[in-house]
Amino acid sequence: MKSVFKNKIEIKRKSLVIFPVLFFMLIFNSGLFASGDQTSQETLLSSIGIAILAASVMAFIAHFLKQPLLLAYLTAGIIIGPKIGFGFIKNEHDIEIISHIGLVLLLFMIGLEIDIKKLKEVGRSLFFAGTFQFIICVTLGLGFFALIGFTMGRGNYDLLYLAVCCSLSSTAIVVKLLYSKLELDTLAGRLTLGILVFQDIWAIIALSIQANLASPDILLILMSFIKGALVVLISLLLSKYVLPRLFRSVAKTPEIVLITSLGWCFLICGLAGVFGLSLEMGALIAGVAISTFPYNHDVIAKVIYIRDFFITLFFVALGMQITNPAADPGILIYSAAASVFLIASRFLSIFPILHALKNGNRVSLLTSVNLSQISEFSLVIAALGLAAGHITNSILTIVIFTFVITSVTSTYMIKYSDPIQRSLSRIVRKFGFRDVGGDESQAFDSGKKDIAILGFFTTASSLINEMESYDNSNEEGVSILEKVMVIDFNPEVHKKLSDKGIKAYYGDISHIDTLLNSGIEHAKIIISTIPDSILVNTDNLRLLNNIKKVAPEAKIIVTAESPNLAVELYDNGAHHVLLPRVLTAENLMDVLKTFLNRDAEDVLKDELLMLKGRNEILQ
Repeated sequence: MKSVFKNKIEIKRKSLVIFPVLFFMLIFNSGLFASGDQTSQETLLSSIGIAILAASVMAFIAHFLKQPLLLAYLTAGIIIGPKIGFGFIKNEHDIEIISHIGLVLLLFMIGLEIDIKKLKEVGRSLFFAGTFQFIICVTLGLGFFALIGFTMGRGNYDLLYLAVCCSLSSTAIVVKLLYSKLELDTLAGRLTLGILVFQDIWAIIALSIQANLASPDILLILMSFIKGALVVLISLLLSKYVLPRLFRSVAKTPEIVLITSLGWCFLICGLAGVFGLSLEMGALIAGVAISTFPYNHDVIAKVIYIRDFFITLFFVALGMQITNPAADPGILIYSAAASVFLIASRFLSIFPILHALKNGNRVSLLTSVNLSQISEFSLVIAALGLAAGHITNSILTIVIFTFVITSVTSTYMIKYSDPIQRSLSRIVRKFGFRDVGGDESQAFDSGKKDIAILGFFTTASSLINEMESYDNSNEEGVSILEKVMVIDFNPEVHKKLSDKGIKAYYGDISHIDTLLNSGIEHAKIIISTIPDSILVNTDNLRLLNNIKKVAPEAKIIVTAESPNLAVELYDNGAHHVLLPRVLTAENLMDVLKTFLNRDAEDVLKDELLMLKGRNEILQ
């Protein structure tokens, strides 16, 4: 009873936040930000303000209800738009240009996350599932949607768009849910993420064909691929011979790395435009071209905040385009049918392939469950199709409603994926699918490291030297350096670390995204040797809290510059705190004792011999 009462108070407290936001929305709508004539239509600033405020309110509600934020942004667009909502924004074109920037940045980041080198290393299961899932789903979709009345031809591409859009799954939703369940590094989680990468590649192919869909002449489509290949070739040549030098010259300043990356993105977008390709295609190519750089995760960690602002506007603008389903109730029926088909198609396209490759019922079913939703990429493809005149507004609305339905259902399907797969396992066994019991621990070479050093400065350099000395004296012949990884954004030390057999990861440790992407969740010991006075945009207490979120099982060593701060770090969960001033004082006391008992010349000779024998990365 007490917990119910507390929840009611919490809901009332949170609801108080909504009313001021709605009040400000009314102020915006009243024309306070309109320029000149009060009776003129809203200015761009007014429209953006309303859109962001509405998105904030709905995001707050979605967070409280534990629903995807994209749903919140679409709902915000519906509420403030002229077709269903209150008409706070009469003309949705007011924010289309700004939202288009978000679309470009979204596709740029998708390209950044497609690591070509990793694709070369995928196993059989991932290769076959990633390659054929999309083909099977599109084939099934063409048959299913044709069966329920959709057609294609004479400028009408409704059937094709529905089939393609329902063949892609949501990276944003899947990653968030799997991360919260700590299942990203399971076999099913890795297969899920790998298939999503293959889906991105299929989506790139779809975008390249989309531009010439209205006149599907084989020569025009072939020319489109040739133009795309030229843009890719130019991008790869620049990324191989020009960009590395450019990035190395500014790599010590992550802010300039960010600006340079965005400049590169829009440069390739412009190049794509010159060749008659879409800006979205250029953004994808720009991202893929530098996806193998050591800077890409750091770029993602920084671009994500800029992207989120613009992409919010994109999905709000998309929500404004949703037509009133009351005018055509069939849209809701088609959306429900598409949602059921989408979930069924994932099992029909993924489970048989993975099971045939001996991944077992559990892994095969979990992967199918994880991908049972429509993608935000599908919304992009449908929106571009509407702009090109390939589909009607009702098809876009069906895609959006399918996204809403499957996003909500997949949230609970992934949350309760274990009991769902157990029930489904009993069913598939009756149809002859025997469980071969795939071993998750042996399916991937994860490259896990036992020791992670966050930030590489003088103390870390000395620590590496001590590890080398330990290896040289270790009779068992087990190299401790092989168990170490370092995260830092100074590229000058990366090569030296690699030469010593140490895994070096480029990234800014002040961003939790860097920690999430680096793989430190597997480390047994995580060390921060840099004091707060040198750290940029963070401190050891924030690092400690972020490390606990990413790697809760690791032993954590951090650095403090005062005893009081050391106590605070211990209180917050640190397993050991380095106090450089105390360590220096202890060492100095040993020197004083030595001077009192030994000749100073002998001490000096020993010290020089020791220093000359140290071969540190940072001298």
